[in-house]
Amino acid sequence: MNKEDRKPSWLKIKLPKGENYSKIKHIVELNHLHTICSSGKCPNIGECWTKGTATFMIAGEICTRKCRFCATQTGKPLPLDEDEPNKIAQSVKIMQLKHCVITSVDRDDLLDKGAEHWALTIEAIRRENPNTIIEILTPDFDANQELLNIVFKAKPDIFGHNMETVERLTPLIRSKAKYALSLKVLSLAHKNGLVTKTGIMLGLGEKEEEVVSLMKDVRNIGCNLFTIGQYLQPTKENLPVEEYVSPEQFEKYKNIGKALGFDNIESGPLVRSSYMAEETFLNRKI
Repeated sequence: MNKEDRKPSWLKIKLPKGENYSKIKHIVELNHLHTICSSGKCPNIGECWTKGTATFMIAGEICTRKCRFCATQTGKPLPLDEDEPNKIAQSVKIMQLKHCVITSVDRDDLLDKGAEHWALTIEAIRRENPNTIIEILTPDFDANQELLNIVFKAKPDIFGHNMETVERLTPLIRSKAKYALSLKVLSLAHKNGLVTKTGIMLGLGEKEEEVVSLMKDVRNIGCNLFTIGQYLQPTKENLPVEEYVSPEQFEKYKNIGKALGFDNIESGPLVRSSYMAEETFLNRKI
């Protein structure tokens, strides 16, 4: 898309403000925590932080992969912060979160790819916040069942792993992840009795039939929750937007998802995997 093209009116974003926004920002900075809200340049940071919610990013802020859509730093990560699980748990407690979302960078540099750190974080949150719903959004761990089992055994309430884009575009957009491996990750989580969730971005050159095919693929392996949002180029180094998808098309995908039988589906230009996470989970079909 030509750089001169302006974003359509439905993608206008409110500037961050308010007491809750300042409170969340203070807690994150005080505890030296990372959030995908800021690292990923999420367009909903103002709305979510004002509501008192944030998506924590564990295992550092430097990723070992370089996906072409992502703004997260790439390089050699620092050692894991052994106290991070406790810091996250205490922050969730201070924020009085009923629903917390945790994600992470890829840690291909570690033998277990960060699986044990994930499990310790989930367990720490559960100890300090027994009534909080824990939603996680994980890397693929190379679909290694032994490593995934470490995370599964910690029993998050929702296990999320994003497909990100349609099968044809996956090699062009994701640096190492493979479409079939991501499906396998979600399938294994489902077979372990977890509520599963995935999401994709639109506007990268995908076709409608490819999106519907992906939706069928993830539904067929038991995925419960699904999100669809508009890709927005976070920096000049990232892939350009090929198309700004209309709200009407997002609504069409939502209706298709309902017909396919997802427990719940969020579909809209500003939807992200963790956007409206609590509502998506609570309003699902059971």
